[in-house]
Amino acid sequence: MTVTSTPAPTALITGASRGLGAAIARELAATHELLLGARTADALAPILAELPGATGWPVALTDYPAVATAAESIGRLDVLVHNAGIADLGTVVESSVEQWRSTLEVNLIAVAELTRILLPALRAANGHVVLINSGAGLRANAGWASYAASKFGLRAFADALRLEEPTLRVTSIFPGRIDTDMQRAIVADERRDYRPEEFLTPETVAGAVRTAVDTPRDGHPTEIVLRPR
Repeated sequence: MTVTSTPAPTALITGASRGLGAAIARELAATHELLLGARTADALAPILAELPGATGWPVALTDYPAVATAAESIGRLDVLVHNAGIADLGTVVESSVEQWRSTLEVNLIAVAELTRILLPALRAANGHVVLINSGAGLRANAGWASYAASKFGLRAFADALRLEEPTLRVTSIFPGRIDTDMQRAIVADERRDYRPEEFLTPETVAGAVRTAVDTPRDGHPTEIVLRPR
């Protein structure tokens, strides 16, 4: 009798070089073939050394011709985790047109375009799209207008994609503030002491991604909201 093994599912994680993206990669490494995205190969070197079974996928997500070329070899994709993003904060009066454009470009438009390009591969696998949103995607605070607008838009994109692509699962994850290098920069701008215990750990949020991905196929986890205790 010939026994054929089922290949491991494939997951592409953007922004995987450090912080939350690296934590998600570690969480999925045992069960998935990983494609790890970042802007440069050098940025990916540490996580690829840690997870030698993973494959680097270095491309700037706002370079759309380069993204299309990089995606050509992906014929089937079980999980797409949109984690890459920026937080360039400021009040409305302080925020320039360039800041609004760059925030929306990275946090929303690049997500939509990468998803569009990979839809054939996702459809082939009846795949799962996981979008790392933010508490700012549920409410807007003073000084966070452009960032919140990008995250509100990301939620709308997920809701529309879920309706348009009924063979896919689409999960928006709304974490509170996470203990990462990005968070340290934000707190420094707020001119207060950094206290890691105030924030979620990357591992906790990565665990929520794992929970969504592992949900049996008869269930569709549409939204997960996490807050620091």
